[in-house]
Amino acid sequence: MSRPKVEPTGADPVDRAVGQRLRALRQERRLSLEKVAASTGLSIGFISQVERGLSSPSLRVLALLADTLQTGIGGLFEGAPSEKDPDPIVVFERDRAELKLWRAGITKQLLTPAGGTQSLSLFHMVLEPKASTGDELFSHDGEEAGLVLEGRLTLVVEARTLELAAGDSFRFASHRPHRFGNPDGRTRAVVLWVNALAGERPAGP
Repeated sequence: MSRPKVEPTGADPVDRAVGQRLRALRQERRLSLEKVAASTGLSIGFISQVERGLSSPSLRVLALLADTLQTGIGGLFEGAPSEKDPDPIVVFERDRAELKLWRAGITKQLLTPAGGTQSLSLFHMVLEPKASTGDELFSHDGEEAGLVLEGRLTLVVEARTLELAAGDSFRFASHRPHRFGNPDGRTRAVVLWVNALAGERPAGP
């Protein structure tokens, strides 16, 4: 099984929080590390390190784990501890759950209520100069769309490389191999990003 090239870290607080959320979801679904490893193609040791906050997962790894845990990437965000609304509808700016993929230079703020099964998740995503998901294409269940609010975005979907600027928007099925990044070396990119889970993966390209 493959092991992503991610160096162990000294239990960064952000990595630790993500790892705790992943472990909680895995245990809720009564999945062993062995089953998650078999489903994702990741090694048991690497998944264990991610759960303990000792390795910083990439967006590709998070997408793989979210699929296996039967949730959207938004489901990996922990809800605010003080949140008492049993039927949350509004997310106030001060209460946004945040996920920092600090090695990749990407910060995602969840604009929809956190926790539980996220069939539709809306994100405010910031990509620092030259930030990207990496050179490797990845895929997962669902569908995604977005609108570039600031800066530029390079979006690769299968064999197509698309250059987007502020005001440009996109939509594609998430099972199509893809990656993205900020091509600018001096300014950040800001994207309104939507991830939606699909009931059934479409056949064909």
